[in-house]
Amino acid sequence: MEVATNADSALSMLDAQDFDAAIIDLMLPGTNGIQLARLIRDRHPRTRIVLTSAYHLSERQLMRVDCGVVGFVPKPFDLSELARFLRGKLSAEEPQRPFVVPGAAA
Repeated sequence: MEVATNADSALSMLDAQDFDAAIIDLMLPGTNGIQLARLIRDRHPRTRIVLTSAYHLSERQLMRVDCGVVGFVPKPFDLSELARFLRGKLSAEEPQRPFVVPGAAA
């Protein structure tokens, strides 16, 4: 697991090595999470993208922003629930519709 504090460092990490997934906060400094997700989708299409934030997004909102995400996990989240969610998304051969983790804070 690697941690980036902004979009530029995240893209540098992704350019240097392959990652199965990227968990991106919506409220990044500078380039926001949706913009970063679009950049990752275009530059690293095999990387699955999950957005997270204290601000809740619905499945419909995820579809409208068209940024290539496989899901949204609202904060705060339980790490075991996040791990279960990621295992399901990473094992899927074809990208599915974006999914919002149920039962998380709205």
